[in-house]
Amino acid sequence: MKPDIKFVSANGLRFAYLEEGSGPLVLLIHGFPDTAHSWDSVRPALAKAGFRAVSPFTRGYAPSEIPKSDSFDADTLGRDALALISALGEDSAIVVGHDWGAAAAYSAAGLEPKRLRMLITVAIPHPASILPTPLALWSIRHFITLQLPGAAKRIRAGGFAHIDALVKRWSPKWAVPPEETAAVKEAFRQSGCLEAALGYYRCFRGLPKSQRAKVTVPSAAFAGTDDIVAPKAYERARPRYESSYEIVTMPGGHFMHREHPERFNAELLRLLAPFRS
Repeated sequence: MKPDIKFVSANGLRFAYLEEGSGPLVLLIHGFPDTAHSWDSVRPALAKAGFRAVSPFTRGYAPSEIPKSDSFDADTLGRDALALISALGEDSAIVVGHDWGAAAAYSAAGLEPKRLRMLITVAIPHPASILPTPLALWSIRHFITLQLPGAAKRIRAGGFAHIDALVKRWSPKWAVPPEETAAVKEAFRQSGCLEAALGYYRCFRGLPKSQRAKVTVPSAAFAGTDDIVAPKAYERARPRYESSYEIVTMPGGHFMHREHPERFNAELLRLLAPFRS
């Protein structure tokens, strides 16, 4: 049984979120194309282990509020994460981010490192370590195509078939069940939501200031063996970290936490064991 949607105001917007459990706060931030339901297998595992697991629908993703301005840059996303921690009544949290959620987590760690008890990222190595090789640029060509005029129309075509194509390309060995993308397709049917989600790409301007400093927060990064970003990129990122840094290599692609939920949850709980209340 999934939890009811709750709402909270943070960083000038009304955010929807899902919550399970009590104890130390673990903020679970989704990416694209996804929603807070990305963490439906993770929240109950965290709750059972004695954590308060909260997964927000990030700015612009229904039923969260769509900002009136095109404000989707990484530092704004990082400030959202920090503001959500405060709005949820906590001074600090363990922050887990996937895809654009990882970008938000990296920025939050750079903006106010003392607010993060631990930084855990999924499928995105530290952005400062990503080299613009021809292969890397081809792998992330969606950063260009999703900014082009008509991108929203192309995504809506064929019942959002492009969403399924992206997930399959990023997790090539995953036989994606139809229900896996149902939640994000439903969100994108809401007025303005898809355009807002594409705003994350429109507002991308390279490495923000918050991500240029080295990470001082204890950290771990999940790397999928079948992802478009090879695990060796995470090793190349090691000099970006001044505190502890662990690379957790897992089977699966970009959506490894959904492809192999039992393995992911076991590794995540191992990392979080020192923080159990």
